[in-house]
Amino acid sequence: MNRGIDYRTDFYSLGVTFFELLTGKLPFDTSDPMELVHAHIARIPEGFGNGEEIPPIISDIVIKLMAKNAEDRYQSALGLKYDLEQCLQQWQATGGIISFKLGERDICDRFLIPEKLYGRENEVQTLLDVFERVADGATEIMLVAGFSGIGKTAVVNEVHKPVVKQRGYFIKGKFDQFNRNIPFSAFVQAFRDLMGQLLGESDAELANWKAKILEALGENGQVIIEVIPELEQIIGKQPPIPELSGSAAQNRFNLLFGKFVRVFTTKKHPLVIFLDDLQWADSASLNLLKLLMDESETGYLLVLGAYRDNEVFAAHPLMLTLNDISKKGANIDTLTLTALVEEDITRLVADTLLCSTEIATPLSQLVYQKTRGNPFFATQFLKGLHEDGWITFEAKLGYWQCNLAQVRLLALTDDVVAFMGERLRKLPEATQEILKLSACIGNQFDLETLAVVCEKSQDKVAADIWGALQEGLVFPVTENYKFFQEDKVGEQQTDTVSVCYRFLHDRVQQAAYALIPDNQKQITHYHIGQLLLQKIPPETREDYIFELVNQLNYGTAFITEQKERDKLAQLNLIACRKARSSTAYQAGREYATTGLFLLGENPWQRQYDMTLYLYDIAAELASLCGDFKAMEQFVRAVITQAHSLLDQVHVYRLKILSNASHNKLSEAIVIAQEVLQQLGVTFPEAPTESNIQQAVAEINQLIGNREIEDLVNLPMMTDKEKIAIIQIANSIIPVAYVSGSPLFLLLVVLSVKLSIQYGNISVSALAYAAYGVITCNLLRNVDAGVKFGQLALQVASQLEAKTIKPEALFVAGMFISINLFQKLLAILMNWCRCGRT
Repeated sequence: MNRGIDYRTDFYSLGVTFFELLTGKLPFDTSDPMELVHAHIARIPEGFGNGEEIPPIISDIVIKLMAKNAEDRYQSALGLKYDLEQCLQQWQATGGIISFKLGERDICDRFLIPEKLYGRENEVQTLLDVFERVADGATEIMLVAGFSGIGKTAVVNEVHKPVVKQRGYFIKGKFDQFNRNIPFSAFVQAFRDLMGQLLGESDAELANWKAKILEALGENGQVIIEVIPELEQIIGKQPPIPELSGSAAQNRFNLLFGKFVRVFTTKKHPLVIFLDDLQWADSASLNLLKLLMDESETGYLLVLGAYRDNEVFAAHPLMLTLNDISKKGANIDTLTLTALVEEDITRLVADTLLCSTEIATPLSQLVYQKTRGNPFFATQFLKGLHEDGWITFEAKLGYWQCNLAQVRLLALTDDVVAFMGERLRKLPEATQEILKLSACIGNQFDLETLAVVCEKSQDKVAADIWGALQEGLVFPVTENYKFFQEDKVGEQQTDTVSVCYRFLHDRVQQAAYALIPDNQKQITHYHIGQLLLQKIPPETREDYIFELVNQLNYGTAFITEQKERDKLAQLNLIACRKARSSTAYQAGREYATTGLFLLGENPWQRQYDMTLYLYDIAAELASLCGDFKAMEQFVRAVITQAHSLLDQVHVYRLKILSNASHNKLSEAIVIAQEVLQQLGVTFPEAPTESNIQQAVAEINQLIGNREIEDLVNLPMMTDKEKIAIIQIANSIIPVAYVSGSPLFLLLVVLSVKLSIQYGNISVSALAYAAYGVITCNLLRNVDAGVKFGQLALQVASQLEAKTIKPEALFVAGMFISINLFQKLLAILMNWCRCGRT
């Protein structure tokens, strides 16, 4: 007997087939995929009975098969068969068919809980009203709060129909209770969903979307692909992006993600993003949520968020994020769902047992008493009663009956997880084992990965998990699971079939996870990670690095050989770098910390390069997260342990930038001077005009007979020491300028001299631009200053120095062009004076 897979969906397909057989056309005549989806979700097809060739009752039967609510369709094949036989008998006897009441013998012997909502009419209407405002051009955020199992997700899903009607996009993602360290997990799920919807559209429409996305992102599409890999299937392979440091990476990501989202938020296509279980969101996702709401001018955007209000507190990261969003002027509305009232539970029981509310009342009172009106608990309690044989179908009498006396005696725990655990233990042992491993993977999982971690074939895993599907504890995400249905398991399956499943509810996943003894949880995760590591080819390992490392990191206590710990440290370094490039700085810090922990004792002696890199990146990420105390600790370790000054340059630059960001300009300059001195560069304590003139004369001598613009053809600088000098000098040039330090001139001249002597690097562009300012203002040579400004832009373009180009443009535009304008204005005024005389 099947309890979980609802075959009433097959009745709908049968109705479509009958419709086409009888009319010669499909029920909804449109070539627009979005319109077709909306029609099947929300529109009722027109009847086709004409009283002559097709009696109206035949049309009524087909329309009943295609009812939008599963409860309004036929509930059993026997009921459909009976009605068709009635039609046949009338036709054979009289040559016609008189209408009669359909479904009189349609009694379902399968135990099915209705899919419709009870007692949420007002809340659903509130959400529909919000979407109407968004469809008119608003940007809104609506939160749905409540206890676990109260029906938050079900209420939000009711918005799906009107979104499709408006030709909009409804996408959703869910944060996972056991994988909270994966950056942007729910956003990735949501936008993968969106990419899948786009790929399902016509070639012409897909090409249109590709053009819009590329126009918005330009050459920086890889920034978004790093977070949403499926985007590459639409816009193609994109050029690599330069690695940015500091807040520049965050600013770039924010800018591009905002542009990316705006592509899909239009009057023609409103966008609804549903983020479930926000209480488990990572810090990067919460920052992204703030960014979305900062894009308030976008319009046509609705962010729906569901969270458990009993699991958050005033200082919870989610609540702090919402406070920040609110302070910036965004209107945040919250729907708080409470338990169902007894009347709603009565209607649920009556619809489940196909009886009147009067008959259902005695049982519904017991259900309400034991579940306290929690919808999820109530439905699972009813299913448990049926499984245990306390609710049975009397085939001879044609109705359901319940052993109320036994139900009253049941001692029901208030712990839903414990209750679900009892249900899971009644499943076959093989199914329980599958569910344990599935819970470790996540709320959503695919058959291919599951087969790897179970060390079985996909056919065998599909067969073992089938019992959970029948019980409704696990659901297929797509219809592809039918390739592995029970009657087909063992047949040759195609390797291209991708089958995804999801747990019915977080509490089911939690209960499955609880089946693993506490002392085996860590080793189970680690074993899963090891199996995935063996299966995933090295060249694609980075694509799955978060999922892989999160599993392996559970088992750090079990890795005794330092060689294996070093390998895992290397994987954490890869995860750290990817998290940083995705601007998930907090997650990156955790991976860096784990990597350093795994390296154990004497890492500087054993794994110098990896240790240096981990400390460098840990210091940078600590700075980006605002934890300057931790940054200082990492910086101190590098300064103490690094083999050379060149290996310390990165952390010294961090110290300089950190002091500058805290307006400690003098301290930043002192640090830079000390480092430069160690690199063999000293400056006079009080630079004089003669010092400046001498430095300028040296630059002119180095240029010689060459034109300034010819300096763009200098070779690339390769001397590591000279590169370090220019990097330190350039990191302090803005500080020296703002503070009015006389070192500004000397630092700029130093960078220009080294560039001409040893070759150009990306930061040479900024040095040339700054020297152009000096040439214009101090030397009063506007023509040469403009040429240096143009040289700066040419160097930035030739070296693809996208990270430095904005600064060079700013300097050239703000200072050099102004001087050029002033010169032209002076010439014009002089010409006017000459004209008057």
